[in-house]
Amino acid sequence: MTALKRLFSEGFRVFFLLAGLWTTVAMLVWGLWLAVHGLGGMMDLPADLPPQWWHGHEMIFGFGTAAAAGFLLTAVPNWTGAPAAGPRFLITAAALWLAGRLGLWLWGTLPAPLAAMLALSFLPFLAGRIWLMLRRAPKPANLMVLTLIGLIWSADLRVMLDALGWAGGDAIAGLHGALATLIALIVIVGGRITPAFTRNALARRAMMAGAAPDLGKAGLSVSLAVADKIAIGAAIASALAITLGLPAAVIGGTELTLGAAQLIRISRWQGWAVRGEPILAVLHGAMALVGVGALLQGLAAFGIGSQIGAMHFSAVGGIGTMVMAVMSRATLGHTGRSLVAPFPVALAYVLLPVAALIRWAAAVGPLALYYPGTILAATLWALAFVLFLIALAPALLGPRANS
Repeated sequence: MTALKRLFSEGFRVFFLLAGLWTTVAMLVWGLWLAVHGLGGMMDLPADLPPQWWHGHEMIFGFGTAAAAGFLLTAVPNWTGAPAAGPRFLITAAALWLAGRLGLWLWGTLPAPLAAMLALSFLPFLAGRIWLMLRRAPKPANLMVLTLIGLIWSADLRVMLDALGWAGGDAIAGLHGALATLIALIVIVGGRITPAFTRNALARRAMMAGAAPDLGKAGLSVSLAVADKIAIGAAIASALAITLGLPAAVIGGTELTLGAAQLIRISRWQGWAVRGEPILAVLHGAMALVGVGALLQGLAAFGIGSQIGAMHFSAVGGIGTMVMAVMSRATLGHTGRSLVAPFPVALAYVLLPVAALIRWAAAVGPLALYYPGTILAATLWALAFVLFLIALAPALLGPRANS
């Protein structure tokens, strides 16, 4: 099998590769734009849009949806027993995703309605396939994932309507709402896989030691305990409130509730027991960053701290770290490789939380540090995904290790 055929043989291969490549390119473009403007120069992007809109859109609807697609197209067949998507679907889906990137990049060159249509075409196509798989086991927890995809698409629609100057548009609400919806997806899916993987690792460790596994509260991971219910409900409520542009007090209340519930629930998952295994510890770290980011966003909604800083802390720390964790683990596991993070990937696990902290500090610190801090954070983000590509692109393009 050639590398190209192999790329389109499984959903995680093509979409994890696209996510890693595009976020690296897009972030480097953004970092260059920041550097030029920080020095007092001028630089125009090809997109005839506010540069901040392009940056936010491509990080969320470009990188974020590619990573989500790669995960869902791999995980949902395991959840439901449905056949995985085949090459024809994956080629078409990848083409639609690429068309969306082209539409935004050439906004102003292409007719704007056509560019918007291209940008909005990928998620409905993906959702249709996921529905075909989920209907074989239509559990409420699984169907919630499909609902969140619809909410992300609705948020993108608000961005596109604003860019077109049509009624119903609000780019800021759409971008922030989509970001909050990705956080909700992480709260749900991360709350399923993080304690489950930890429980399995502790059981294997005990078995190798010839002792009975002491799973403690990690074994409660799949139950909807009170903190789980509150965290999931608050995450979805926050995404809806932000997308709909509800009052800041409502948004702040849901974010503070999410942050507190998230930190309480992860305290039950025995993250300290896997602190020596980066590929597991990073999942716990990412979920903690989601909780801290929610608290920062909640405080910012009430006028304490920086909203843009808190939002970027959640985006870079929570979403970026969890995406890196999931993409690396899934790539290793589904290509027959040992579930041990290669050194470049383990380093990337560290770079993303550091980038999140620097980006938050740039927003709340002295104005003179804004551009240097933001550029440094963008550079660390790009470096993290370059390391991911160096370490794992051969696995995404190559055969299974045991084949």
